[in-house]
Amino acid sequence: MKKLMNSADAFVDEMLDGLVAACPSLRRSGRVVRTAAGPAPGRVGIVSGGGSGHLPLFTGYVGEGLLDACAIGDVFAGPSVASCVEAIRAADGGAGVLLLYGNYGGDRMNFDLAAESVEFDGVATRSVLGADDIASAAPAEAHKRRGVAGIVYAYKIAGAKAATGADLDAVSAAAAATVAATRTIGVALSPCLIPGAASPAFELGDQEIEMGMGIHGEPGIWRAPLTSADAIADEMVDRLLAEPVEESSKRVSVMVNSLGATPLEELLIVYRRVSARLADAGLTVVMPLIGHFATSMEMAGLSLSICRLDGEREALLAAPAACPFWRV
Repeated sequence: MKKLMNSADAFVDEMLDGLVAACPSLRRSGRVVRTAAGPAPGRVGIVSGGGSGHLPLFTGYVGEGLLDACAIGDVFAGPSVASCVEAIRAADGGAGVLLLYGNYGGDRMNFDLAAESVEFDGVATRSVLGADDIASAAPAEAHKRRGVAGIVYAYKIAGAKAATGADLDAVSAAAAATVAATRTIGVALSPCLIPGAASPAFELGDQEIEMGMGIHGEPGIWRAPLTSADAIADEMVDRLLAEPVEESSKRVSVMVNSLGATPLEELLIVYRRVSARLADAGLTVVMPLIGHFATSMEMAGLSLSICRLDGEREALLAAPAACPFWRV
């Protein structure tokens, strides 16, 4: 597998250089990307972070109505404590900072240490963890679930809530409610290659797929021969709708997300089936999202997310926002 790069060691930093060169709305300091405008005085700031290799996640969502700053690590590796601290400071407008990131051990540890550090200087923080991957733990252990593409809904709704002038507790509550209302499952068709690695991150047979595989190659639910798009979509919908969710709204947003190599045409074939199945279940789809939202390098496959919407979440989802890879 070939990559367009100069060296594995320079991969992340040169990618970040290209990102800020292409996007005048962004600024970079080391492994932190922030908005050029800086935090709005008196408004809650929102920070995320994670490993490289998942664009548009994480740094791609820094922008108006979304994230104020983001700390980024090496490919598939969390950001350092120092980067997390710098990102929090870059997002602080005096009203506190929400730390909104995926439920991964290294990220939790480093953001917790960063939060302790800035709170000594009077910067209030709250933490909300994305934990939408239903394949990573059973409902009874939902606190162990990983955060994947569904965290984008939390970015959007928390960012829109902050833009209203809401305080830190209210913004954090909106993010937490969104995480609680969102479920995701993925399916992998082929592996990805980490820059500098001699072999792919995992192996799948030429005609195999794996249901529930994580975005770093974490084991899924089953492996089997490739079947039809409709059959795959049906299982994903069935698994998501079987999940217990406190929010009983019949209005949902749906994200069909490419894991990297799967083209838009195939995503649309899947969405065609998903939308019909949801209609049969009495659900109305609002603002469907189809494309690249959280990837895993060049992994082929997709994830499906369903976010239940109450009146406030629907309004916040539709509020204006702009970042390098998504505009509402």
